[in-house]
Amino acid sequence: MTPVAVNPNSLPKPSGYSHGTLAGNILHLGGQTALDAEMKIVPGGIVEQFRQAFSNVLTTLREVGGRPEDLVSVTLYLTDIPDYQAHGKEIGRVWRELAGPVYPAMAGIGCTALWQPEALIEILGVAVIPDDRLVRPAG
Repeated sequence: MTPVAVNPNSLPKPSGYSHGTLAGNILHLGGQTALDAEMKIVPGGIVEQFRQAFSNVLTTLREVGGRPEDLVSVTLYLTDIPDYQAHGKEIGRVWRELAGPVYPAMAGIGCTALWQPEALIEILGVAVIPDDRLVRPAG
């Protein structure tokens, strides 16, 4: 099994990384910050950045036929844990809006900075896509 890069056209073109790597039916989702189509971090704070970053993760997941319920692990890197905690209910509502009521194994890790200085959050994950829905990218 040769790993295959997964880079949806609707996300910013990656340089030096892939948005995801599919190995068999396991999709490793690369860290996503709140970059929009213009390669800028969305304004507005942690809730808006969570929405954009998680939407980017889900876009990559859907590229190979995955669904939010296929996520088995999600890791959040946060530059301000108290800010995330203060907005936890709003973030939970965004999660349920985008992914439904199913939650995978999760971890939140505090860090001092992310690649883009204005980024407050980076999300990465792992998903297992059922064979009957798996769409293998060319490459």
